[in-house]
Amino acid sequence: MEVPPGIACVCRKATLGQEKRYCYGVSLGPDGGELGRIFAGIDNSFLKGVAGAGLERLDRLEAVTAFRAHEKEGMCHTVWTFGTPFIGGICNCDRSDCLAMRATVTHSTPVMFRAEWVARVDPALCTGCRECMRLCPFGAIIYSPSVRKTAVDLARCYGCGICRAACKRDAIHLDDRNAVPAAAGLW
Repeated sequence: MEVPPGIACVCRKATLGQEKRYCYGVSLGPDGGELGRIFAGIDNSFLKGVAGAGLERLDRLEAVTAFRAHEKEGMCHTVWTFGTPFIGGICNCDRSDCLAMRATVTHSTPVMFRAEWVARVDPALCTGCRECMRLCPFGAIIYSPSVRKTAVDLARCYGCGICRAACKRDAIHLDDRNAVPAAAGLW
């Protein structure tokens, strides 16, 4: 598989000792948009320095293709901000290599927050293949041997949608977190 044009991932460098390009810088508008104004107060040389040399640009189709490939690998898209609400980057995380996800899930240190959605399995469409369970980075998919179906543990679901991307039967949907009483207060 060809390496997608992302930026080096600090987490993978620390955990694997290798450069993996799973992170993407995001511009807030054409030619830097709001980003330029945000950093202007810090130091203008930052915008013209070595940090930006050699970066590639992706058009919409290239970005969607790269993100779909990351989903097939079981990675969760995470949005990172410079100063909320200004998006600085989108990373593709997994529990084994991502330090932020590891801190959140394994060590109960809330570095990442849940999405506005929660997953729901349609039992009429679920075949019980457990592919969703294998890829869920949060351990939120449960399996019942008696009915041979999966379900979602709402207390563990972060609403990333990796389970939905893995389901070949379209049995998994994302619902608005606020519309699901058992998940509405979990952020």
